Amino acid sequence: MRGLAALVLAMLLASLLAACAQLPERVILLPDAEGRASALQLQPLEGAQSPLLLNQAYAQADLVRGELRSGLSSAEAVQQAYGPLLAMQPQRPRTFIVHFRTNADGLTPETAPVLAQVRAALAAQAAGELIVTGHTDRVGSPEANDRLSLARAQTVRELLAAMGVARELISVAGRGEREPLVPTADEAAEARNRRVEIKLR
Repeated sequence: MRGLAALVLAMLLASLLAACAQLPERVILLPDAEGRASALQLQPLEGAQSPLLLNQAYAQADLVRGELRSGLSSAEAVQQAYGPLLAMQPQRPRTFIVHFRTNADGLTPETAPVLAQVRAALAAQAAGELIVTGHTDRVGSPEANDRLSLARAQTVRELLAAMGVARELISVAGRGEREPLVPTADEAAEARNRRVEIKLR
């Protein structure tokens, strides 16, 4: 997924050509949100030139008289040349995690402040929405954990609504014990798996 996003964003940074042009003049490979590069292989439509591989952050390819030439840009140069275009891109999804007590739908005290961060991030993002997904550890039956995970997600929705977040911006789901962060044996308690993931997109 990160690779696809990097590829799409790289292509969006291609310099503008006349309407009849068929290839971009320039492609720059941007890093993902964690600063890691993807990879992109380019091949001219004509000629016998070998494919050109871009596989590091800010690697650059220019099309000059039908020939691909490689180079290296920088974060500063990209911002200076393409700042307005970058500003038009939608913000990357962000994920927040809050944790719960064993076999309960009550938050642990140390994670409650995360909800304030979620509210602030949502307020700063135009047309944002929240996807709230509850999870459990493997203590209890799968059926009970399905119900508990949904109850946890609903608890988070109500807490966010009490903080002023519109309910229509929040969708909830429960995944039970199906998607643990930490694999465990059955009936094993694991605090990191008793969580709700809040995705802002």
